Amino acid sequence: MTKWQGKVAVITGGGGVLCSQIAECLAAEGTKVALIDVAEEKAQEALRRVRAVGSDGLAIRASVLSKDELQAAADQVLAKFGRVDFLINGAGGNHPRATTTEDVSFFDLPEDAVRFVFDLNFWGTFLTCQILGKIMAAQKEGVILNIASMSSFRPLTKVPAYSAAKAAVANFTQWLAVYMAQEYSPRIRVVAIAPGFFITEQNRYLLLDEKGHPTERGQRIIAHTPLGRFGEPRDLCGAVKWLLSDEAIFVTGIVLPVDGGFAAFSGV
Repeated sequence: MTKWQGKVAVITGGGGVLCSQIAECLAAEGTKVALIDVAEEKAQEALRRVRAVGSDGLAIRASVLSKDELQAAADQVLAKFGRVDFLINGAGGNHPRATTTEDVSFFDLPEDAVRFVFDLNFWGTFLTCQILGKIMAAQKEGVILNIASMSSFRPLTKVPAYSAAKAAVANFTQWLAVYMAQEYSPRIRVVAIAPGFFITEQNRYLLLDEKGHPTERGQRIIAHTPLGRFGEPRDLCGAVKWLLSDEAIFVTGIVLPVDGGFAAFSGV
């Protein structure tokens, strides 16, 4: 038996490009994975990948913006597996209508789109930590891993709502790390990763053109990434597994860049 077998991970946004890959990586080590996504068919596809590498799990349709749906999902996980060892808050993303363009200035961004982006990234993380974190508080152990962003450190042009929300996620990660350790157990850790630039469904329109070539924005990103490329989903797996493992048992409250060096490069 490996150190991962018998562990249970809950992943929101589990049907997405990055989180489905993280789910597959954890499952390959023997972790059971509960995949929560508002798009049930994507969660089911991710579950098939989990089973294909020899583990098992659940695919649950739930919105991270609904406390009732999250509670129902948590109840399903507990009924099947009895515990939650890892929570990965992967639900998030941007929205085209919350993005400034040559035709749409900051002053014209619609309120509903901005609220949607902020709520999805921050409020969805906050609510999920309330529901699933309570299970860890009762267990006196567990790891919460949030998904921050390069935008958490330096706001990116065009995406003010996304940048603000991801900055909030990073700050909340630090706050919750202190709270859980002091109020419940030092065996509960809260950490985050800040992915660099990975092609996802939400950002594809910003980074690639219709032919799949980097846009001007995409070219600038690659030029400012010392490793010279966009990230591949599997590039996240090593960092995630380390942060979740006991090898990182004295690590909490950090936001770890996984970015090909983007955050370290001044451009000169």
